[in-house]
Amino acid sequence: MDHLVPERVQDLLQRVDAFIDAEIRPLEETHPDLFDHTKEFSRTDVERGGIPTREWRDLVQEARTRSDAAGFFRFGLPKELGGQEGTNLEMAMIREHLFGIGPGLHVADDSTGVVGNFPQALVIHHYGTAEQKEQYLERLLTGEAEMAFGLTEPQHGSDATWLETTARRDGDDWIISGAKRFNSLVDIAEVDMIFARTSGRPGKADGITAFLVPTDAPGFTIDYYHWTFEMPTDHAEVSLNSVRVPNSAILGELDHGLDCAQLFVHENRMRQAASGLGAAQFCINESVAFAEQRMMFGKPLRDFQGIQWQLVHLQTEAELVPNTIYRTAWMMDQLDMTELPTISDKVAMCNFRGNALVCEAADRAMQIHGGVGYSRHKPFESIYRHHRRHRLTEGSDEIQLRRIANAMFDFSRAQ
Repeated sequence: MDHLVPERVQDLLQRVDAFIDAEIRPLEETHPDLFDHTKEFSRTDVERGGIPTREWRDLVQEARTRSDAAGFFRFGLPKELGGQEGTNLEMAMIREHLFGIGPGLHVADDSTGVVGNFPQALVIHHYGTAEQKEQYLERLLTGEAEMAFGLTEPQHGSDATWLETTARRDGDDWIISGAKRFNSLVDIAEVDMIFARTSGRPGKADGITAFLVPTDAPGFTIDYYHWTFEMPTDHAEVSLNSVRVPNSAILGELDHGLDCAQLFVHENRMRQAASGLGAAQFCINESVAFAEQRMMFGKPLRDFQGIQWQLVHLQTEAELVPNTIYRTAWMMDQLDMTELPTISDKVAMCNFRGNALVCEAADRAMQIHGGVGYSRHKPFESIYRHHRRHRLTEGSDEIQLRRIANAMFDFSRAQ
């Protein structure tokens, strides 16, 4: 695929690789306890509910600061935010490359790393008022402030139009009541992007509004954190008990808050797909190398057709999936932000296949490496646990399939 990679991206990736070797790897080496084979334990603050330790948060922030100073972190942002106007296509290629290197501080999580992913900042940039931009934008980009995302609820996940959190007007203020589940980043967030119904009826997109709710507001409570397949966790259960916010807390248009959510999930679905593709290729490459040197019954493991075909099927898929991801990312770059829903089915295809591929590749890598592949001395089980959640977040596999089916059969005509 190198012939498809723009010269600008090839140059960037060469400089990023050198930066990782010079600046990021040494950070990992000075914190061996956070990168050993039991890293989930060393990164998890059990006493504070299973959230990331302060040491881990500080290390991620240091890497972020170094990358920003080197000119890489904001690559995908507009120039007015200090970025380089990186396109969706370029960002897909970069994410694939970075995750293809393997796990490490260069891809600390889905947002931070050497080249950042900024769904919340982009939402503020496109939908925020001048005051909201002044208050949050630059601080979100530097890491001085964090913003949580509160859409999912205890009884509602992908069926977001049925959410039960409500906001009622009280003079110049709004009173928000409800609950949010898997409220990511809320352990360190200054403000939470909360979606609540302000009008309309359940099941309809119109009537849902996005609010920027301070996490220290009276009535805003973090009940507990959901311990997950991969630890540490930042996925909180949050209660909002008559939380009062001013009218200026509305993000975007009243009753049209799901526009903000659509921008968020379209960006993340494509980033997840590209990340999964890179991590899948890492698993394949490691498995091929292992099969070359591992001896079984007096001959290399690679000589067994049962092993060959597992890797052949995976590599074939890994060659085909990038074409769809790159094409869809290019299509996103040709559209106005409000037109993104017209290719939701294509984005869903990328997300569905990219996430499935990495889970399958990590599972096969564990199998081919045998018992040691299942152990934490190899990264495959960690890769599986990390990417398995992407088959649920930003819309489950089933929701992605539903979006594709809707484009094929146009269910709206039957309503």
